[in-house]
Amino acid sequence: MRKLTFGMNQSLDGYIAAPGDDLGWSVPSDELFQWWSDRVGATGLALYGRRLWETMSSHWPTADQQPGVTPAHIEFARRWRNMPKVVFSSTASTVDWNTRLVTDDAVTEIARLKAQDGGPMDIGGATLAAAAMRAGLIDEYAIVTHPVLVGGGTPFFTALDNWVNLSLVETRTFPDGVMLTRYATRR
Repeated sequence: MRKLTFGMNQSLDGYIAAPGDDLGWSVPSDELFQWWSDRVGATGLALYGRRLWETMSSHWPTADQQPGVTPAHIEFARRWRNMPKVVFSSTASTVDWNTRLVTDDAVTEIARLKAQDGGPMDIGGATLAAAAMRAGLIDEYAIVTHPVLVGGGTPFFTALDNWVNLSLVETRTFPDGVMLTRYATRR
């Protein structure tokens, strides 16, 4: 059975995007960028909601060809393109860059993918992750908290029907006061 992790940057007040989908507050340090790149390199399958897919696929497929690109960005772009991905959307019609589109029930498909053999899975996108949270499918939360209050936007966590008990797995501090906390779901 595969492990499913929900990991994203969040503001101190719990948002993954500020109003207007503003992500300007979450620019990573070189060290944090490398941590995210290493996660992508270790991911067996990435699960994306449509909006996060559109954000990622609008930049990373050709990011390594931009003027002034750093070696770290070249590495991330290569890893991202090579990583198998599934996009869940009822409105998208095509995807590419080693990606498969699923238009059916996301929770059913995520449960099916978890039951398969293979490397760890990461899930991204607030709506998709919320559905997986409510269904009890997430095994680990990797929360990268930035020391900023944005006052609203897209929350990291969704409303739940039941409590989810967690165990702290790791803490790590990055430059600029950014803190990683990883929690495993206690079953």
